Amino acid sequence: MIDYNQTTNAYINMVNQKLDEYVSLQNQNYDYVIEAMRYSLMNAGKRIRPILVLEFCRAFGGNTKNALPFACAVEMIHTYSLIHDDLPCMDDDDLRRGKPSCHKQFDEATALLAGDALLNKAFEVLSNLSIIECNPVIAMQAIRVLSNYSGVNGMIGGQAIDLAQEGKKIKADESVLNQMHKLKTSALIQASCELGAISAKAEEEDVKKAREFGLSLGLAFQIVDDILDVEGNEELLGKPIGSDAQKDKVTFVSLYGIEKAKEMASYYTQKALEIADTINSDYLKYMTQSLLNRKK
Repeated sequence: MIDYNQTTNAYINMVNQKLDEYVSLQNQNYDYVIEAMRYSLMNAGKRIRPILVLEFCRAFGGNTKNALPFACAVEMIHTYSLIHDDLPCMDDDDLRRGKPSCHKQFDEATALLAGDALLNKAFEVLSNLSIIECNPVIAMQAIRVLSNYSGVNGMIGGQAIDLAQEGKKIKADESVLNQMHKLKTSALIQASCELGAISAKAEEEDVKKAREFGLSLGLAFQIVDDILDVEGNEELLGKPIGSDAQKDKVTFVSLYGIEKAKEMASYYTQKALEIADTINSDYLKYMTQSLLNRKK
């Protein structure tokens, strides 16, 4: 029987140690930017995306150590997006994971540079000579996948829709809401699953399973996020609840109501579980169910 907590902690420790190596305070000329990068990157996140990279690699027969650069690159992209999302020109949030947002701890210009630096660092990691020399095809696949899912066809595209509907440039109906979160939330989770499969040299059919699992898990994750913004505990979440309503954002809760949103979260969780049943990973099942029932 798998020990979920033990496995989770082992994965998190692997990722944190490697991130600490990749982003270290060694460049004295720009240490204030690196300090801001580390402030957000090492701020006790759940590490869901890098964990998915490592677990999909393991499930498809790969060596998780070989997948670590991919896992860290995803987390760098995720962290840069959070830094930028919190800026006054975007979501204007003062707290992140119970601590002042990067621009509050430092300043807006430093936060902007820290996010940009993490974005660039992610692809520096993926294009490292040792990875390319070991398997250039996998390295190029990883760069293509992460750049696509994190760009205008993925995460940034979703953020653009979010800002447009908040500013009422577009009317957010059911189709717009689903498209927004398929891009803004699910895309990077899909990238994580797919990168794990790629690092294990999985067959295309298995890469497709990883992609479909990530889509369903991402939608379930976002719906739970919307629910927690209404019913969550501020202390556990590390940020104020009710911010979506204050900003007049269209969410799964505002569009469908709390009970329907809970049904939808369960539906997408079940879809993810059905795919996990076809993959050699009890851990993915535990993780999927725990994300549905999370309190933060």
